Amino acid sequence: MKNGYQIIDAHCHIYPEKIAQKAVAGTDTFYGTTAKCLGTTADLFDQDKKCGIDHSLVQSVATTPKQVRSINQFIADEVNRSNSKLTGLGTLHPDSENLREDVENIISLGLVGVKLHPDIQKFKIDDYRCLKIYELCEHFHLPILMHTGDSRYDYSNPNRLLPVLKIYKNLTVIGAHFGGWSIWEEASKKLCDLENLYVDCSSTFAWVKNDTVLQMIRRYGAKRVLFGTDFPMWSPVEEVDRFFTLDLTDDEKRVILSENAKKVYNINI
Repeated sequence: MKNGYQIIDAHCHIYPEKIAQKAVAGTDTFYGTTAKCLGTTADLFDQDKKCGIDHSLVQSVATTPKQVRSINQFIADEVNRSNSKLTGLGTLHPDSENLREDVENIISLGLVGVKLHPDIQKFKIDDYRCLKIYELCEHFHLPILMHTGDSRYDYSNPNRLLPVLKIYKNLTVIGAHFGGWSIWEEASKKLCDLENLYVDCSSTFAWVKNDTVLQMIRRYGAKRVLFGTDFPMWSPVEEVDRFFTLDLTDDEKRVILSENAKKVYNINI
């Protein structure tokens, strides 16, 4: 709780302690950034306590099909040990031998959605290999937190996301980084009319001015924007503080900081 608002961080990456440093370094190399945090669950709890975050949504990404089950088990175990401080997403890989079994395993573990990162996993959002993922997630009502946007590649830009959301109309997708990392404003203009798309504000504040952030929030509508820090890439303390510099109404702050995440992921806190 901060400034009287309950806060859910809807975009956090966590890793086992023995590989966290290597995993965080890999992300830094990919994006040319320097992570502000360590990437462990313990560090996430420390950061959340400092800035008043009440609950965090945690996930990781499988770069090969063989990693899917072990990552999902790790996330589920961390959630179960968290004293109701965490909610978890599973990961999938389009080259898995049995996607249905992987999805059923996600559900059996109590994970509430799926995280995909097309740019790191090296598939285009509209690749035929991914259609089974969307079909299954739509069928089982599993929302997908999707990394979206990268001006360097053409895996996850709006032209790839638009046809999928128009076909799978009952699939809920949360487009990370306002629907387009590094092409934030362009993406918001192209994607804002898709009713089954939510977005989060993670990995945006470091590059985008407040006035433009406000325009994007109003373009999508506050009821379709989730707060997220992209821990460990950024400092949750700084991300929360920056959010509160935005000229938002009390109702807009409330729905973005917690109510939208509760609705999308069925979080009861």
